[in-house]
Amino acid sequence: MKLAILGSGQIVTDFLTMVRDLPDTDLVSIFGTKQSIPKMKKMKNKYGLRKIYTVYDECLNDPDIDTVYIGLPNHLHYSFAKEALLSGKNVICEKPFTIKLSEFTELKDIAKRNNLILTEAITTQYLSNYISIKESIKNLGDLKIIECNYSQYSSRYDAFKKGEILPAFNPKAGGGALMDINIYNIHFVVGILGKPISVTYLANIRNSFIKLSYLQSSLYWRKRFNSTYKNSNSRG
Repeated sequence: MKLAILGSGQIVTDFLTMVRDLPDTDLVSIFGTKQSIPKMKKMKNKYGLRKIYTVYDECLNDPDIDTVYIGLPNHLHYSFAKEALLSGKNVICEKPFTIKLSEFTELKDIAKRNNLILTEAITTQYLSNYISIKESIKNLGDLKIIECNYSQYSSRYDAFKKGEILPAFNPKAGGGALMDINIYNIHFVVGILGKPISVTYLANIRNSFIKLSYLQSSLYWRKRFNSTYKNSNSRG
């Protein structure tokens, strides 16, 4: 796998810390804005990346790259993934895949037509304890409810309270708990039970933005099985 890394935020740093130890993985390049060049240079030196790009077309036209990892703000996932797929690159996209189902469906169709890999960078379904739960669920009897709670004080919440709206808290940028760590709750439950027949989502709102101090969502399956999951403060 010959990787181009898109972005230079904290999620990219976390990804680089892990991926550099994977076998058969070549960290070819990193892409970002011109303002991010100093930060990308530090990453390049620390993680052994060979090239820095600030023009996306130049990055995608690099023959040394066969896979793109997208660690950009949520609202950019669709457009950058689409360009990568149309350029013949495999795509690893951070969660959430896209903001809209129609966007994901289009990406999936492009990947299938071009025989490319398109995958979401989420670990839940690969964890040994999760696999064990899936294997044991049939032995637990008649399930009534599953409640999931993934809570974390956002590193950007203090700025939010002061009126500085960063992407993690900006709905226009795909922000909010549902699109952040609440994704893990959804993956956990849907991965076990499959597609629900109905979904209810309730969110507290502050200043026209999602206030991530408390969220509750419910998914319903046949036989009226109910799964409730809560989320406190987006990771951001």
